[in-house]
Amino acid sequence: MNIVILTGAGISSESGLATFTGADGLWSGHRVEDVCTPDALERNPDAVCAFYDQRKADAASAEPNPTHQALAKLERHWQETNKGEFLLVTQNVDDLHERGGSKNLVHMHGLLNSAFCMECGWQGPRHGRLEGNRECPACERDALRPDIVLFGEAPRHLRQIEAALEKCDLFAAIGTSGTVYPAAGFVEIAKANGAETHRFDIEMLLDSERFDQCHVGAASQTVFAWAKWLTDVKPKAVLP
Repeated sequence: MNIVILTGAGISSESGLATFTGADGLWSGHRVEDVCTPDALERNPDAVCAFYDQRKADAASAEPNPTHQALAKLERHWQETNKGEFLLVTQNVDDLHERGGSKNLVHMHGLLNSAFCMECGWQGPRHGRLEGNRECPACERDALRPDIVLFGEAPRHLRQIEAALEKCDLFAAIGTSGTVYPAAGFVEIAKANGAETHRFDIEMLLDSERFDQCHVGAASQTVFAWAKWLTDVKPKAVLP
């Protein structure tokens, strides 16, 4: 049985990290168009870098929560028992999944602890600040930027993700609103290919009928129980 799991900001919020925009269009006191768009990067790269430097610092001070750990344990169990393929797809840009123990994962919106050069294309780890310190280690130009997918830019790893969705037997969306495409369409791809689908969120969302089953409550409780059930039994059907 092949598994694909999609995670969003809701999973990191239980580690104390802020979720995305609220109804006022602000993110940590910033207008999205000032810090999260290619135009903003062109107008004021240091302001964009400063914003993501702060998010990087916040993520560094956070710790993986039981949901991160439960998914990592489920992945290890799936690999050790050869039950099938396992892919974790995250919309989050923090490294809490990695620090929680996950191995087979992709960041479709980039990663805070990385940078790339807009001049020569160099890409690599960057744990320090970028604001005022954007010199590329390869070409030495002042052209580094956060390795983050800004609004209007294409998400990463879509071919790999869609290939996994087309052959998965179980798809779960955890802590994600399901309103932003292409991630919002992953459940349809999985269902079209016969997968059973689950949603985990703190509340019942309007489009929950798209999923076979919805688990309402804190992910640290619902996901933990579901992952434990999957590792403790050998189901032909995956609905507990």
